[in-house]
Amino acid sequence: MVVQRDQPVQVWGRAAPGARIAASFAEGEAIIAQADEEGRWSLELPAQTAGGPYVMRIDDGTQPRVLRDVLVGDVWLASGQSNMEWPIAQSADPETEAARATDPQIRHFKIPKSWAGEPQADLAGGEWVASSPQAAARFSAVAHFFARELRKVTGVPIGIIDSTWGGSRIEAWMDASSQRLDEQALATQAEKLRADDERALAQTRQNLARWPALPVDDAGWQAPKLKLSAWTPIRVPSLWEATGWTGMDGVAWYRTTFTLTADEAAAGVTLGVGRIDDSDITWVNGTQVGETRMQYNQPRRYVVPASALRKGVNHVAVRVSDTGGGGGIHGEVTEVFVQPQGGAPRALADWSFRPSNVTVALIDDKNQHPTLLYNAMIHPLQPYALRGVIWYQGESNANTVAEALRYRRQFPALIEQWRTQWRTQWDAPSLPFLWVQLANFSSGADKGDESPWATLREAQSMTLWMPGTAQVVTIDIGNPSDIHPLNKQDVGKRLALAARNVAYGETVAFHGPVPQYTRFEGSAAHVEFGTSGGTLAVRGGGTRVHGFALAGTDQVFHPAEATLQNGRVVVRSAAVPRPAAVRYGWSDNPVDADLINTDQLPASPFRSDNW
Repeated sequence: MVVQRDQPVQVWGRAAPGARIAASFAEGEAIIAQADEEGRWSLELPAQTAGGPYVMRIDDGTQPRVLRDVLVGDVWLASGQSNMEWPIAQSADPETEAARATDPQIRHFKIPKSWAGEPQADLAGGEWVASSPQAAARFSAVAHFFARELRKVTGVPIGIIDSTWGGSRIEAWMDASSQRLDEQALATQAEKLRADDERALAQTRQNLARWPALPVDDAGWQAPKLKLSAWTPIRVPSLWEATGWTGMDGVAWYRTTFTLTADEAAAGVTLGVGRIDDSDITWVNGTQVGETRMQYNQPRRYVVPASALRKGVNHVAVRVSDTGGGGGIHGEVTEVFVQPQGGAPRALADWSFRPSNVTVALIDDKNQHPTLLYNAMIHPLQPYALRGVIWYQGESNANTVAEALRYRRQFPALIEQWRTQWRTQWDAPSLPFLWVQLANFSSGADKGDESPWATLREAQSMTLWMPGTAQVVTIDIGNPSDIHPLNKQDVGKRLALAARNVAYGETVAFHGPVPQYTRFEGSAAHVEFGTSGGTLAVRGGGTRVHGFALAGTDQVFHPAEATLQNGRVVVRSAAVPRPAAVRYGWSDNPVDADLINTDQLPASPFRSDNW
C-alpha cells in the first residue's frame, strides 16, 4: 500500500475488549493502544518522509499482522461517477497505455460498489495493486494518468484510492446532516430497499432456474437454424430489469425474425436493434452485420448487405454484454425495425431471450439515493490521511436546469463536509479538492437558450470561491456522441497541472482564460479577462473567436461575432444593436467554443447574466 508522507499514520481496528495492541512502522518504536469495551482501538504512528518499502507490524498478543511492501508517498482519493471510474481498458490506446504502466510505485485501491443505510466502520473490500502491464488495464484511466504525471514531478510514490460508481448522483456521496436529512428515516428506507431488492432478486433467480447449467458456452448461438425451445419470450424494447430480470448483469442473447421478398433481399436492408446497454454484436442469418461497444444510449442501425439476406424468413441474433446498471435492448419502439431499400420501416416483434453468462446482485439504483454511497464507500476511509481529492461527477445531476442549479449548493457542501470529516494535518485551506468540469456532449436536453449541462458547468465554476480548489475544463476534448470520451490522458494531465499549483505550490499554468467583467458599450460587449489565465488565443490560430452569443433586454440570444482585441474579447451581433448580456459556450455541446490561452488550455463556458 501507500501511506501519506509527512502526516501521522493512522492505524485502527477492532480486537477483544481491553486488548493491548502494539504497532510499529519503518523500524520505529512500537506505539501502544488499548481496545475499549466494544473492542475498538486506534493509534497514531509517527509521520515519515517519502520512501520505502517498509514493514508495519500490528500485534494484539494473539493474531499479529505483518504488512510488507508499504510505501510512503502521496495518497489521492479519486471519486465520482463513470468518467472517473472508466478503466484504461476502455479508453484511448488501451494496449499501449497498459504496456507503459511499468511503475510499481503507482498503486491503486479499488473500492467495490457498496451501499449502506448508516455510516459503516469497514469497507466492503478492496486491495492495493501495484501498477503493471498485467494489472493496469483495470485501473481508473483518469486517476492513473494523473498519478503518472505526478510521479514525474514529485518523484514520490503515488497511491490512488478509487471510490467511484458510474451514474451516481452527488447526493449519494454526501452524509445526512449536510443535506439536512433524517438519519433514522434514511436507515429505515434503506432496510425497505433491501427487502424490496430481495423480492425482486428472488424473481430473477426463479427465472434463471430454467437454465441450471449457467454459465454456458454460447458459441454458435447466432446460427440461423438454432433451436429456440430452451429460450423464453421477452418484450423489446425494454431494459431486461423491467421484464423480470432485476439485478442481472453479464451476457444474454436476443433472437427474432423478419420476412423479405426476393427483390427486397437482393437490394439489402437497414436493421435497427434499438439502444443496447452496454455492448452488442449483431448477426443476420449467421453473418455478423454490426458491433457497438459501451454505448448504452446509442441507437443501433446496421446496414445489412444482400449477401447476408434471403427470400423468406431471415434470422436476427443479438449478443448483449451488460457491465452493470440497466441491460438489454431499450429505447423507442421506432428504433427496432427492418427497412428494405426504398421501403418503410417494419417493426420487429416476437423476440426470444436466453442468458449465457450472468451474475445476479441488486446494487444498480443505489447510486441515486442520498447518503448510501457515502456511508459505505467514503465514511470508512476517513482516518486514512490523504494528499487531496480528484472528482469527476455531475452528468447525473444535469438532467434539468433546476437540478443543475441545486448543484450550486450541493457541490460546495460536499467539499466542506469531506474536509471537515477528514483528519488532515495540512494547513488551511485544508484538503486540496480538484475536479473535472463536464465535457462537451449532445445530451439532447438543450432547450433554446437553456442548457442543463452549461448550468451545471457554471455551478462547478462558481465553487472555485472555495480555497484550495481547482477546475479542469474539458469542453475541447469530449465527444458529442459519447458521454464517456476516450481521451482520458489529457484529463489526467490537466488535473496534475492543477495539483502542482494547488497542492504542491508550483507556479505553473493550470487553467485557461477566466472572465473578470463585461462592459457594454454601444453595439458591443467587451469581455475583460484576468492575467492568471494566460494570454488569450484561438484554437487553430487567428483572432476570430467562436461560441459567443448576445442578447438585448428581450433576453433572446443570437449568435455573435467575436474577436481578440488588446487582451480582451469584443463581441457584436447585427441582430442585437444594444446588447445587455453575453454568453460563451452556453450549450450542452459547445463544440465551436475555441477560446484558449497560449498554453492551449480552454476557457470555461460563462455568462454575464443570471436569467
